[in-house]
Amino acid sequence: MATMTDIGCVRAKEPLADRTWFKLGGPAQFFAEPKSIDELQAVVQRSRDEGLQVRLLGGGSNVLVRDEGVSGMVIHLTGPAFSTVTIQGNQVSVGGGAQLANVITAVVGTGLAGLEPLVGIPGTIGGALHGNAGTQAGDIGQWTSGATVMTRAGELVTRERSDLVFAYRQSSLDELVIVDAQFELEDENPDEITKRMQKQWIFKKANLPMAHENTGCIFRNPRGMSAGMLIDQAGLKGETVGGAEVSQRHANFIIAHPKATVRDVLKLIDVVRSQVAERMGVELETEIEIW
Repeated sequence: MATMTDIGCVRAKEPLADRTWFKLGGPAQFFAEPKSIDELQAVVQRSRDEGLQVRLLGGGSNVLVRDEGVSGMVIHLTGPAFSTVTIQGNQVSVGGGAQLANVITAVVGTGLAGLEPLVGIPGTIGGALHGNAGTQAGDIGQWTSGATVMTRAGELVTRERSDLVFAYRQSSLDELVIVDAQFELEDENPDEITKRMQKQWIFKKANLPMAHENTGCIFRNPRGMSAGMLIDQAGLKGETVGGAEVSQRHANFIIAHPKATVRDVLKLIDVVRSQVAERMGVELETEIEIW
């Protein structure tokens, strides 16, 4: 009888903790790192035939894996087939598994402006497009001219700009996989773009938890408000449950100290949500995905 691991890129009971920023949680029932679109398609179609739920893991910055792990299939796009960056004039084509940071470096170096406000945002192009990553200076959606996606049935579909809808931290690119994406950027002096980017980076670094901390951004900003500011105003900076702590530097981040468990983080999320609702009158929605 055929099993999922007959597909060469699939492994069973793969640990996930080290692939997430929180460094917590259990294994994936099945885990795949396809090296080609054909392999990706085989994994998706077989998973559908076996009735397995499929999840995509990008940079792991916005995922908290429960202690018992994840049932079904987790796909991680790391191979060159999913991370190439091709620049022709002001048109840029990028694999969905490419790191956003690498893409920004590549386009800024060739004098293309548009994506530099996203400097410091972690994760992959696919993840950034799915959640329309952005800052007050702009979001990724406004520069996107098209994408190739794979549906849950394993079909490849081309999405034109006219098909795409981007809103605050969400987009209509909600198929299973963003295989690649196209951007139309603006020509500008590379030195000017770099200066702007450095300013953005310095500001961001000063206001975020330290790079060595196991951490994640937890809540969406409610319309016109900052989740971090609301949590701070509710007096919750430094609040702890077990080994989990609301960051002193930016209250919308939770830090998992060495003894923290996933249960600690989840309890702390509940504490923050209920206290902000009680003290500030605002219901916070989680941005982080809990698997």
